Amino acid sequence: MKLHRIYGITLRYLYLFRHNIDKLVDIFYWPAIDLILWGITTLYIQSLETGFSQVVVMIVSGLIFWQVLWRGQIEITINILEEIWNKNLINIFATPLKFSEWVTSFIILGIIKLVVGFSFISSLAFLLYKVRIFTFGFYLLPFIFLLLMSGWCIGILVGALILRFGTRIQNLAWSLPWAISPFSAVFYPVSILPAWAQKTALFFPTSYIFEGMREVIFKGTMDAEKLIISFGLNLIYLALSLFVLRLSFNKILKKGLIKVY
Repeated sequence: MKLHRIYGITLRYLYLFRHNIDKLVDIFYWPAIDLILWGITTLYIQSLETGFSQVVVMIVSGLIFWQVLWRGQIEITINILEEIWNKNLINIFATPLKFSEWVTSFIILGIIKLVVGFSFISSLAFLLYKVRIFTFGFYLLPFIFLLLMSGWCIGILVGALILRFGTRIQNLAWSLPWAISPFSAVFYPVSILPAWAQKTALFFPTSYIFEGMREVIFKGTMDAEKLIISFGLNLIYLALSLFVLRLSFNKILKKGLIKVY
């Protein structure tokens, strides 16, 4: 073994960090998100005066509902990325396929996979933890629909950015949803956050859903106003994200689809 060769190849890989966002995200972003999210959750659980079973229901339900948002988002961004990775954008748009049809197909595919995935994870939650997701009753459908809308907003926005700036920012497909999770209050109430974070959480439609989820668990009902606010914010963000996606697509059409790669 020669030290100079070991030094040379080590230095080569270190230089990759200078221009590779993915590697920096792995070192700093994910540990920070884990520490923030589970640290705040632990503080909240310690402050609770409720039974352990309700804590389990709260955490497991949060994980299940979070999968709804994740599925809505990832189905859009991953399908766009796969077309880019496979250099297939030129092929599909050489056909009469319309841009709106392309986006709609992602949404339909996401809904199909969500039904299958949600059924599976709900059954698994019952088998492992005796958590019955259908005890949410009437609120289950609006929770799923609104979280799916939030996922579409994120997925379409990330897809627009990837089309505009290429695969060098592809890590947003996995990192951006988790960036909003602390403000979404998936496992703890917004009130436990710092004052500035509480104000920020007001602009996230997801925070109203997860707050409502805990109200149903602990009180058996929730304030319907939260659903209305979440729906209104989702409509605004969905319209904005579609507008950005359309602009990005028009931009790459002028440059040429080959430029995306």
